[in-house]
Amino acid sequence: MMLRSLFAGALLVAAPAVNTATKIDGKPFNASTMDLAKQGYVEEEFFISGTARTYDIPRDQMSNGTPSDATHPFKTRIVVRRPSTAAKFNGTVIVEWTNVSEGFDNEVEWFHSGEHFVRSGYAWVGVSAQNVGVNALKQRMGERYSGLDITDNATVMGDGLSYDIFAAAGQAVRGKSGLNVLGGLKAERVIASGHSQSAGRLATYFNAVHPLMPVYDAVLLHGGGGKMRADLNVKIWKLLSETDVLGQVAVRQPDSDKFRTWEVAGVSHLDYTHAMQLVKLGLRSKDTMLPNPPPGPPRGNQTPGPFNGCAHPPLSRIPGEYVQNALYDHMTRWLKDGTLPPSAPPIDIVTENGKATIDRDSFGNALGGIRLAEHAVPTALNSGENAGTGFCFLTGSHEDFDKTRLGMLYSSHTSYVSDIKAATDRNLKAGYIVKADALKTIGNAEQSNVGRP
Repeated sequence: MMLRSLFAGALLVAAPAVNTATKIDGKPFNASTMDLAKQGYVEEEFFISGTARTYDIPRDQMSNGTPSDATHPFKTRIVVRRPSTAAKFNGTVIVEWTNVSEGFDNEVEWFHSGEHFVRSGYAWVGVSAQNVGVNALKQRMGERYSGLDITDNATVMGDGLSYDIFAAAGQAVRGKSGLNVLGGLKAERVIASGHSQSAGRLATYFNAVHPLMPVYDAVLLHGGGGKMRADLNVKIWKLLSETDVLGQVAVRQPDSDKFRTWEVAGVSHLDYTHAMQLVKLGLRSKDTMLPNPPPGPPRGNQTPGPFNGCAHPPLSRIPGEYVQNALYDHMTRWLKDGTLPPSAPPIDIVTENGKATIDRDSFGNALGGIRLAEHAVPTALNSGENAGTGFCFLTGSHEDFDKTRLGMLYSSHTSYVSDIKAATDRNLKAGYIVKADALKTIGNAEQSNVGRP
């Protein structure tokens, strides 16, 4: 059935049908390592099933896609982590398109901001929208997930149904699946999110599919996604690490009443926080820390370096999740009462002989962008760039300054802590971090040995 939108003049199509949402007992794959019960949270898994379509997506993604006439049955899973009581719930649900670049569902947004979600009353929902992730579930926990299928018995190639599946998950969160997957909580704001490969899928979804059947109020494109349409009736935010910036220069867009971009200096696309979360889940070894190489031919410098194939010690230590936490709070206020989020300066780019590079200080640290205290008051080189085999080009690097350099920079421990406090206060006043993370930054500085004899 075709419906004419009264509020946007767009041609809407009926949303994908979610016939059932069934709660599944027991621990899901990637069950949180956090003690959620102690924090007044619950973790539940649901199988959602219904029908979905494929889409003919315009090459430039600047206009609506065309849905197929045929519908296909699907069955996948969502994981819900939510407050156990309405009193703790802030009304905002983060629905994450889980990343599958490493061959399994990877909850990047939860890994980075789960602690903040819990302390601030958010609900989080992870969606298995892609076949790589579903196949991994069936291989790793066959007894639990053998009945999942998002290809209509292999008649739909690739991830053709993924856009409608993600829309169906949003419909379920809004209580339109016959079962309240939020356990009685009412979603007041629903924000889509995804990192890297998932951000790319979400950019396509919001540009070409979401206008046909609006489900979400906003989207965070974390570490990816191309140019976004200016006529979309949702809030759009891009959060970019230093690693991401050069690939995004060509599609940089100005801030507006519906669009924001934040670029964070020193942060890598894959960072230490993310790697440690995978270690906690037993999905990575602490000895190697690096993720498995992506499928396909190797990328970047093919000469293995001394650091697990990387030319420099991998994984930036700049806590980019602090900026992400503040972003979610700003987006909630933006949706709730129209409060515009602060803008932020871009990372500095220099172009020479037609080649763009990131401008850096004498230590090699990037200039411009949001500058967390750990970057603005450096004790190491933290870069978004690296080279080597596998995923090295995404890990960035971290190399501690030696004691001589630290002594030249900071005459005493007190002077170092004072500089950290000043940088932290600037970021807190600018709205780039929240108070809890500001206190954590200062506490870490006070406990450090920087500037001590």
